[in-house]
Amino acid sequence: MLRFILRRLLLAIPVLFGVIFVVFALSRMIPGDPCRAQLGEKATPAVCESFLHRYGFDQPIPVQFGVYLGSLAQGDLGTSIKYGRPVTTVLWERLPVTVELTILALLFATVLGVTLGVLSAARRNSIFDVGTMFFANIGVSIPVFVLGLILAWLFGVVLRDSPISLPPSGRFTAGIVPVPLTQAWGLTGLQGPLRAIADFVGSTAILNALLTGQWKVLGDALRHMILPAVALGTIPLAIIARMTRSSLLDVMGLDYIRTARAKGLSERLVVLKHGLRNALLPVVTVIGLSLGGLLSGAVLTETIFNLAGVGRTLVDAITGRDYPVIQGMTLVTAVMYLVINLVVDVSYAYLDPRIRLT
Repeated sequence: MLRFILRRLLLAIPVLFGVIFVVFALSRMIPGDPCRAQLGEKATPAVCESFLHRYGFDQPIPVQFGVYLGSLAQGDLGTSIKYGRPVTTVLWERLPVTVELTILALLFATVLGVTLGVLSAARRNSIFDVGTMFFANIGVSIPVFVLGLILAWLFGVVLRDSPISLPPSGRFTAGIVPVPLTQAWGLTGLQGPLRAIADFVGSTAILNALLTGQWKVLGDALRHMILPAVALGTIPLAIIARMTRSSLLDVMGLDYIRTARAKGLSERLVVLKHGLRNALLPVVTVIGLSLGGLLSGAVLTETIFNLAGVGRTLVDAITGRDYPVIQGMTLVTAVMYLVINLVVDVSYAYLDPRIRLT
């Protein structure tokens, strides 16, 4: 197992280098330049010359790339042009929103998708099965930005004064200010990495509210995250439901399932204990890939619902030609994607003892 993990980590190095090179090249190919994007009408030729020299953008592209690789080797993602702060600081502030949204969307997609897939397989060719797969096909076909706008319009405008209305944007209702974790727990004097971790946890509204007992804040945060999580998780939900149904139907036709039924076991026990576990291998792969897709899909979702996460920051960085932020946040997303794939591969050995990772 350890050799497998080390080998995968070594193979990830050229992948990350390729991501760094491609993102660096594509960001420089975007029409326009950072000076005019940031300064607008104040971007005179003299000002732009000084601006580009200050950030090293007047150097040849290979030189800029070499300087950037040297900074990465020291753990430095650069300094944001727009914010004037290290990219790591900006990322640490915005990542909690994206992580929170991604986890909620994945929970929504996984729990409901696996449940619908199992029920559809158990009731094959029934009205429930046909209806579930019909709506799953519709869910796969609707882009995130279209579904997000529809949900925001429906629950935020049409049903605004009804009991089921939901906020279409933002993270908290006006007037609700959550107490930071460090303040609630008396950790304001905490310094160093522990303070950074505490600030990160405190920036996740739902987890912060749970740990500090702010139930009103918790309810308000959950209401604001329902629509973004549903919009982001609908496509993975549909894929997971279809994959669960297909995989479980394949497993239910095997000999050991017929043997379990011949022993007199109930259909529920046969499906959940003997069939589902073996059917989960391809489903786990889909869930892992969906998690990486959710991280990238958050770009559109956060923009539609006005959430200040990594996705929204990345959109602002692209429009503002903030090269360090574009490169840094894309690199972090790629690392998270690789880690997720590694966790999925390792989980195979647990789900199927016949698999040995060496």
